[in-house]
Amino acid sequence: MYILPLLGYIGLVMGFGFLTLSIASGLYYLSELVEEHSVLSARLLRRLIYVVVVVQVLLWLVDGFPWYLTLLGVVSHGVYATNLRHFPIVKLSDPFFVASCGLVILNHWMWFRHFSQPGGGYRGVPSSRRDWYSTPVYDQPTFTEIASYFGLCVWLVPFSLFVSLSAGENVLPSMGSEYATGERQGVGFQKGHKRRNTGMAKAAVNGARDWMNETGAVMGLWHAENVRSARGFD
Repeated sequence: MYILPLLGYIGLVMGFGFLTLSIASGLYYLSELVEEHSVLSARLLRRLIYVVVVVQVLLWLVDGFPWYLTLLGVVSHGVYATNLRHFPIVKLSDPFFVASCGLVILNHWMWFRHFSQPGGGYRGVPSSRRDWYSTPVYDQPTFTEIASYFGLCVWLVPFSLFVSLSAGENVLPSMGSEYATGERQGVGFQKGHKRRNTGMAKAAVNGARDWMNETGAVMGLWHAENVRSARGFD
């Protein structure tokens, strides 16, 4: 067979492209929602952190998860919550923000290492039908359980913060507080003019789109005038 494998590769590339575009569109839309409802978003994020902490404590008490990893997760979500002090603005040089980025990587590595061990940390209790001196049975968690834990207890809060927060370096200078609140009057703006901060996810999507447009113009795939027109320069 020659044609079918070729179609398989083409479908794989197209599927990856459509998946990437779908994720980018979803991030852009979520950023728009957060910009419009910043107060509600902050309240939901704070309650989401509380729920994740309670779930991690229950996993330690009921399912016997390691106490040190549970403590790491609780402390990490406490550090994540500090980024809500001036929501939705955050400084990229803020020590709490830098610590949050490091804790996301540390949590992922520690929990991945934990679940990679035989049994994933679940030490089974010898059954009444078996000899108490025999080797205990390890109950290996399924892929769905591991993926759900990573998605809900490790990645959900950092991903939500990435979508919701706006980098302070991307906000234009204006009069007033150092941290913006979403609506403010700055230099060069008329009274009653609304300022909307650009979220980090939205800025990342815009940056990737601009890079692709400029790269395509350099490679000759399209004219540079079309790129400038699409960006609003003309």
